[in-house]
Amino acid sequence: SFFSLQRKSIVAVSFIAAFLCLIIIRLTNEVTFPLILNCFGQTSVKWIPFSNGQRQPLRSHYGYINVKTQEPLQLDCDLCAIVSNSGQMAGQKVGAEIDKSSCIWRMNNAPTKGYEEDVGKRTTVRVVSHTSVPLLLKNSEYFFKETNNTVYVIWGPFRNMRKDGNGIVYNMLKKTVDSYPTAKIYVTTEKRMSYCDAVFKKETGKDRVQSGSYLSTGWFTLILAMDACYGIHVYGMINDTYCKSEGFRKVPYHYYEPGRDECEEYFLHENAPYGGHRFITEKKVFAKWAKKHTIIFTHPNWTVS
Repeated sequence: SFFSLQRKSIVAVSFIAAFLCLIIIRLTNEVTFPLILNCFGQTSVKWIPFSNGQRQPLRSHYGYINVKTQEPLQLDCDLCAIVSNSGQMAGQKVGAEIDKSSCIWRMNNAPTKGYEEDVGKRTTVRVVSHTSVPLLLKNSEYFFKETNNTVYVIWGPFRNMRKDGNGIVYNMLKKTVDSYPTAKIYVTTEKRMSYCDAVFKKETGKDRVQSGSYLSTGWFTLILAMDACYGIHVYGMINDTYCKSEGFRKVPYHYYEPGRDECEEYFLHENAPYGGHRFITEKKVFAKWAKKHTIIFTHPNWTVS
């Protein structure tokens, strides 16, 4: 009859409307949505991460092996906040915003205690250079007991990370997991280290070893984050032209300690004939990656043309 037909069409229209509504909600919650807003100059938009339980199973990252279990790293994040160690973070008051991200990444021994207002207090992943391991061990109770939910990813050359008893740093880490059995400590494999070197050569045309430079912890952090995160928000990292721009902010190299000016440090490293990090070169590459991946840089804001 006419009424049953009308009822069916109302049900059909309602169903279609509900379905469209779901699609719109899903799209506006995607991590790319803030990037669209970002194009229109709304850089302070808050990203809404999905609930952590939504994506199963976790992704395995075979280049990172657990020191205790020898199993690969399992990590899958929606929005990642990568917090720079730069003095740019001082006074930014973005701690609460950072803490809303589904995964928060920090580097080396950058502290949160006493700096929560600017850098937040949660840490999901801490990427650590082999040279910074002793700094963590100085405060091992805090890093490996108090904050034992944090995943530690330690990178370093084979000579320090070898597992045959001759790897100085690997031996330190083995002792650490004996003392703190719940600590989640992973090391990069030799193959992964070679891969990170190969990426540097591919992106810059320079062989890292031949050019006498070291990759920075930021380099290893971004490479892993691009594999593990659906969107990345980097806080406090300067771009490759920042130090030559007018009226740039003079800040210390690290937010948690007085010391050399950040730009001075960058120029020193970039021009060191041997043993320096090529921070400026790396930032140029990061800008290139930001075009292909969902990455935004703020505090200061980057214009990725």
